[in-house]
Amino acid sequence: MKTLSEENLLDITMLKPREKHPLVFIRFDELTTGETLTIYNDHDPKALYHQLIERGNIFSWDYLEEGPEWWKVNITKRITDNNDETLGQIAAKDVRKAEVFKKYGLDFCCGGKKTITEACAEKGLDITKIKNELEQVDTIPAGAFLPYNDWNLDFLADYIVNTHHSYVKKMLPEMLTYASKVARVHGGQHPELLSICKLVDEINAELTVHMEKEEKVLFPYIKALAAAVNGGENVQAPHFGTIQNPIAVMETEHELVGRNLEEIRHLSNNYALPDDACGSYGLLYKMLAEFENDLHTHVHLENNILFPKAVSMEEALKG
Repeated sequence: MKTLSEENLLDITMLKPREKHPLVFIRFDELTTGETLTIYNDHDPKALYHQLIERGNIFSWDYLEEGPEWWKVNITKRITDNNDETLGQIAAKDVRKAEVFKKYGLDFCCGGKKTITEACAEKGLDITKIKNELEQVDTIPAGAFLPYNDWNLDFLADYIVNTHHSYVKKMLPEMLTYASKVARVHGGQHPELLSICKLVDEINAELTVHMEKEEKVLFPYIKALAAAVNGGENVQAPHFGTIQNPIAVMETEHELVGRNLEEIRHLSNNYALPDDACGSYGLLYKMLAEFENDLHTHVHLENNILFPKAVSMEEALKG
């Protein structure tokens, strides 16, 4: 007799292409809340992820293995609670609460679609303690935190480009230079630096193309939606169909970069410098830590504020 874990493993490499997605959907629908289906495939199942997204925020998607020959993914049926907001929704309403999430290592940007219940369960955290700390934030004056959630979408899109895209474009070449230099000098004694250099190179390749797609395709369409709402103008139908299609791609790419930075933090032991670290070594880790912190805000503004509002705006214009 198969065990529960065996029943929830699905190797789709031997199936015909037309059979793969329907079978995954059947197996996913059979899951109970909080249960996980693990799939194996011989290529990245991004297309499956995009189809599942169309069903709504009912699952979490976690890569366990990412090529080059095999991909292994956990697909978990979300724990739904109408009174339990997602981390991203909470941070969107009050960005000060993101500091609580950072304190406990809770991903509110790339993984912001998880509820507090789910996120705390995954990390074994005391949900009552964290909710109490979130409530305490409400008693603190807002101070200098920017009211991102109140901004018009065209202004927010421009802010993301002028602030965060500009920062990424400036920092990535410097990080690449120092990652290569430090790996060359210290890689013999600290082989993790070779992996970190490779991960930085992957981040550079991913974000360079990613930001270009946002600046040339997605953001101009979002600004056109905003102009249509404000001025009663018509919006030309985009070549990508509904805005949810490019947004799903952008969110997937955010997750890829987020996982790379998470791996860098793990390899560097939270950016802890060894005794033989030189000045360049220290500067590299400082840049990586600052880059990660900026990316959290960057992705939060897109995933949790800009994108959901743009989807709602498009739906409203379609009537």
